[in-house]
Parts: sequence; structure tokens; C-alpha cells
Amino acid sequence: MNQKLISVFPNSISIQIKREDLLHPFVSGNKFRKLKYNLLQAKVENHDTILTFGGAFSNHIAAVAYAGYENGIKTFGIIRGDELFDQIDENPTLKFAQNCGMLFKFVSREDYRLKSEISFLENLKEQFGSFYLIPEGGTNELAIKGCEEILTKNDAEFDYICCAVGTGGTISGIINSVLPHQKVLGFPALKGDFLKDEIRNFVQNVNWELITDYHFGGYAKVNEELIAFINHFYTENQIPLDPVYTAKMVFGVIDMINNNYFAANSKILLIHTGGLQGVSGMNIKLKKKQLQTIAING
Repeated sequence: MNQKLISVFPNSISIQIKREDLLHPFVSGNKFRKLKYNLLQAKVENHDTILTFGGAFSNHIAAVAYAGYENGIKTFGIIRGDELFDQIDENPTLKFAQNCGMLFKFVSREDYRLKSEISFLENLKEQFGSFYLIPEGGTNELAIKGCEEILTKNDAEFDYICCAVGTGGTISGIINSVLPHQKVLGFPALKGDFLKDEIRNFVQNVNWELITDYHFGGYAKVNEELIAFINHFYTENQIPLDPVYTAKMVFGVIDMINNNYFAANSKILLIHTGGLQGVSGMNIKLKKKQLQTIAING
């Protein structure tokens, strides 16, 4: 795995970044980890179809679509927002997924909230036939099993392991695999700390904490400061960051270093969970608002 020293800060604090985004050209980072055992299980259960859920720019939708294409499995995506059905060609994520063979069902945001209801799922089975279900974001026990493989014995030297948090699956896998002397810091992309209860359902260790100060307004929200940070970070380190997840985590860690959160000589490992396919979609939004764009290609 490509792992790079980013910088040594005052008080001899060092940061390295684990490039999980380089695992696969299209199923990168935590999505590769989350899908690994789910794909194997789908084959064990003799399913030839996977159904899942996501938003219009979802990394998960793009990853499932390509994984299905690569493994000869049909894929269905239940997409949040029924107004999007005629906007596929304008959306790089949905267009990519469609080109991989994924078929879509666009539902209203109200109906989308029913995605875990048995009656809703039964209705989908009536429409699409039998399928292997992967939840929104990909988080389930098999996904967490895959994310437990992110850390290796070579990462034992680090005091802190930091990652972005979406649905809680990635951080749960990391928490399950850290050593007693290590602490996991999670940086949610959503407002609030409600994910704590979700994470506790999957973990035993207690050496972890959610840092909730760096969501930049909430899920998929950005501002000019964050975009400038992403572009500067890329110029300095030649490492692209996605604006929804990893960039906010990296920004947060550096800000916490500058505010003396970490003890002297701390060794910090940042997990780059991928998500770069979303950069194109974010840039479309930024251009419409006449704001600075992200100067990297997803």
C-alpha cells in the first residue's frame, strides 16, 4: 500500500497518509473494502443481482456499478430524488454507473426514507426479482470485516489513526483492528454525533472518539476555505483529496495539531478513503455558484 509522509510539524508530530484510494481505479478506498466480502457472499448465495441505495453523486453507487460490471453481476441503484430521472447525462456519477450497466429507480426523498422498511423492500423484489441487498453506503457486518483489513502490522508504530466517517462502517472496522496503545479519531461528514450509537453496535474497543467540528456545514457542504485547502494540499503533496470526506478529515487533523490537541512526538496515520469520483460533480456545483473549483481530476 502506498503510504507517504506528509509533514513533520512542531513538537516533532508527524503525519503519514495511507493511500487506500489507490486500491482500485474505480472501486477505490473504503468501497473496495466494504464490497469485498459482500461480493463473495452474493456469489455464495447464488445471486446474479445486487440492489443498493444512494444519492446522485454517491461514491457507493459508482463503486457497486463497476464492481457488478467487473464481476458479471447485474446492479440496480435506488436513487434519492425522483426529479433526477431525466438528468443522468448531466451527472457524471450516474452516467458512469449507467455505462457500467446499472439500472436505476428514482424515488422521492420521502419514499427514500423507507429504504429499510420490509414492505418497501418487498415491493422492490416484486419489481426486480430476487437480489442481494447492500445498504446505503455499504455498511453491514461483511463491510466492517473488509475494513478491518485496512490496517496492517506495519501500522503499529502510529499513536493515532484518523479517518472520515459517513455511515460508520469504515471506522468500525478500524476500531476493531487497532492495537491497545492506539486511538482512532473519526471525522463525520454529517452534523452531530448521532453516529456514536451506530458505531457502538459494531465495536468492542473504547479507544476512539468522533471529532464533530469539521463538517463544514454538513454532508457534501463546502466553502472557499476548504476548496483552497484541497488545492494547496495537492500542490504541496501531489495527493488529491475529495471534498466530502477525506479533505475535511485532513483539514481537521492539521487544525488540531495547530491547536495543540496532540502530544509532542505523536505519530498520526490518515486513511485516504477514496471518493475522488465525486470531484467532477462537485466542480459542476461550484461552477454554477461561480466559485473556485477543485484543481484535480476525480
